[in-house]
Amino acid sequence: MLAARAGGPDGRTADIATADVTVADVTVADALLVTSELVTNAFRHGGGLTGFAAEVNDEGLLLTVSDASSTPPAVTVRLPQADHIGGYGWPLVRRLTQRLTVTFHPGGKHIVALIALT
Repeated sequence: MLAARAGGPDGRTADIATADVTVADVTVADALLVTSELVTNAFRHGGGLTGFAAEVNDEGLLLTVSDASSTPPAVTVRLPQADHIGGYGWPLVRRLTQRLTVTFHPGGKHIVALIALT
């Protein structure tokens, strides 16, 4: 089991272990992948990251990523090809989360993803 830590801009850290949750290594890897994909997509396709929050609650890890675009995430429907890069992040996020919502607001959107930790 891995104790997951996340550093904030002010140097503070959040430790999943303090939430009395034992998290399997594969679950931590999935959570990191979902976080990376959502933040990368905010920069690459969403006009920049405008907000980020992570919270452990009774349901699991709740991630909120906000960006400056009102365009919904693109759903790619194609088979993987050796010569094509990209287009697989959103389907991965959809597969690895228990709940995924996109809420639009003036100036962008919020994506909220729930990842079960148990």
